Amino acid sequence: MTRGRHPWWMPWAAPAAAGLVLLLGATWRVVRLRVHERDAILGRGERCIFAFWHARLLPLVFTHRGRAIAVLISQHRDGELIARIILALGFLTGRGSTTRGGDEGIRDMLNHAEARRLLALTPDGPRGPAERVKPGVVYLASRTGFPVIPVATAARPAWVLGSWDHFRIPWPFARVVIAYGEPIAVPRSLDEAAVEAWRVRIEGGIRELTAEAERLARDGRGAS
Repeated sequence: MTRGRHPWWMPWAAPAAAGLVLLLGATWRVVRLRVHERDAILGRGERCIFAFWHARLLPLVFTHRGRAIAVLISQHRDGELIARIILALGFLTGRGSTTRGGDEGIRDMLNHAEARRLLALTPDGPRGPAERVKPGVVYLASRTGFPVIPVATAARPAWVLGSWDHFRIPWPFARVVIAYGEPIAVPRSLDEAAVEAWRVRIEGGIRELTAEAERLARDGRGAS
């Protein structure tokens, strides 16, 4: 049974899930890598776009809660649940995808940018292919002038779900690594070839950072 577009249980499931995230996250041993890359920008009062893989967003929902960061979320049913969960944890949302610049979700994010909000998105969402950046993040960075900061998470141990992206949920008391990459400043007024070049650059940045976070989580070394 549903009410309108969404199941009857949605209003109760989202707060319950948000509470579970808080309980689970409180047990994690979080290690942050190169936080100064992020703090250097925020300390100057600048804004940025955090970009990370869909499968690895859960630790960031916990560590970045309560900061009114605007997150781009899909309009699918699972996206609706995620949107309600992150709203309960102190985020803002834009609803749509990163497939094309004219998408409603990108327009929402442009409005958040005008309000000087920090932005965040999963450039391989909402339905994949997994770990492949779509051009919307390039368009958004070019239009706003905000640099893209690659972000990666890794956890040992973690559950890996059978979803399209192999979504990861760190176990209770897991070691969770959160790594920030070098800011990527995308120029304005790009042609199609330039959009593709910057898309590939952002994708490579997230991939390399994710591999580094995985090594750190596996080896158990300290962060810098």
